[in-house]
Amino acid sequence: MPLLRTLLCAVLALAAAGQALAQAWPARPVRLIVSQAPGTSPDITARLIGERLARLWGQSVVVENRAGGQNVIGAQAAARSAPDGYTFFYATTAAIVTNPVTFKSLPYDPPRDFAAVAMVAKSPMVVAVGASVPAKSLAELIALDRAKPGSLSAAHEGPRTFSGMMSAALNLATGMQALQVPYNGATPAIQDTVGGRTQIVLLSSAAVAPFIKRGDLRPLAVTVGRRVTGLENVPTLAETYPGFDYSGWFALLAPAGTPTEVIARVNRDVNQVLADAEVAQRLASMGLVLEPGPPEALNEFLSAERTRWARLVKDIGLIPE
Repeated sequence: MPLLRTLLCAVLALAAAGQALAQAWPARPVRLIVSQAPGTSPDITARLIGERLARLWGQSVVVENRAGGQNVIGAQAAARSAPDGYTFFYATTAAIVTNPVTFKSLPYDPPRDFAAVAMVAKSPMVVAVGASVPAKSLAELIALDRAKPGSLSAAHEGPRTFSGMMSAALNLATGMQALQVPYNGATPAIQDTVGGRTQIVLLSSAAVAPFIKRGDLRPLAVTVGRRVTGLENVPTLAETYPGFDYSGWFALLAPAGTPTEVIARVNRDVNQVLADAEVAQRLASMGLVLEPGPPEALNEFLSAERTRWARLVKDIGLIPE
């Protein structure tokens, strides 16, 4: 009995310590590392969510841009940060899922170096064409390609980026032979498609939304499995090619070893922010699909994503470098 009482007291003490930590946290500013440049979709959404979290916590939330190296620089910085609950990684598909299957080696290991905190949103990709392209549907675009194989060119952000792999996957799924034209970023890819130098662009809904609204680009399909708010009239690729369901996404991760009490608190508060009507509307206006949930659901999602993307990289013949 004395041993049982001792063990019970130890458990209660640990629980009390965890509760005290969660209540005292945060005692100083919290840092969100973003592995992309200012003005990009991850940066914009991280700042919006960080601003709302700062209100809840009564502490500043500092967004730190560590761009470059196809997200490697930011991911490495986050992975090497102290697991004290004051640094989080605003992670993207590339940093956590596609980099490990497109690079021969990385200075970080996502499953080992990060703990799941909160899913934020999925970012569907859009297949769009310039206004001068006569195709009004994906079927018409495929017909144009088959009439003159190789006459269409598709702009994207590079063969090892999310948009580049999706563009290659589009060719594979449809049998098209669109010439793949890589650019250093979304902006020049869009500009050349609007200007008619390329005919197709495959980028995130957030990147192309303003150009679709102005009529400079015409959306033909989205890459996710269900239709997207704001693009309800645009069919999914899965409607024609079952199983084609890919999207970028944003999620909050923490350095491995971050206290579970802090992770639980941040998860709760991020979900509260996402439930705010104004935040939800602003994110939806960027074409994002909100995906709140517990850390366990995010872990399961990441595991499934690793499997799916490894298979896709193999299917499109992309060799890790």
